[in-house]
Amino acid sequence: MKLVSLLLIGIAAWGIGFGLISSLRVVGVVIAVGIFLFLIALVGLIGAVKHHQGQLLEVGWNNTASARNDLQRNLNCCGFRSYNPNDTCLAVPLSHLPILCPSCAKMGHKCLPCAPIIEAYAGEVLRFVGGIGLFFSFTEILGVWLTYRYRNQKDPRANPSAFL
Repeated sequence: MKLVSLLLIGIAAWGIGFGLISSLRVVGVVIAVGIFLFLIALVGLIGAVKHHQGQLLEVGWNNTASARNDLQRNLNCCGFRSYNPNDTCLAVPLSHLPILCPSCAKMGHKCLPCAPIIEAYAGEVLRFVGGIGLFFSFTEILGVWLTYRYRNQKDPRANPSAFL
């Protein structure tokens, strides 16, 4: 996306420099869109480099009790990075009864933290969504190629003596 934004800005500047575009309004809009796309790409790049999804998951974990209970019950884990013995953990051992984390450890069940499990699921979802995005980007490229290929093609049913 950074390449597209730089291309938009460069073409608009080239058009102004050589006097090919007379409307400053059109050039201004093209440059503004290019700058906007560049900023979006830059924010995405920074987010990809810093890998903040672990911190984002922890913020969500700390702020939603109902989601926390559902995750502990469904993923059979206690706590985010570690569990507090005074907290209620709804991890389901083999007896299928809700338990407290200390009783989980006393019964010989190992209470795994939820963070690695959630991060693994989040990674799978991100790969799936990325694959879908990649698929649609290739279909867009195919659409551009087909448009370029068939746009100026003459209609075989048209009158051959007609100008256009």
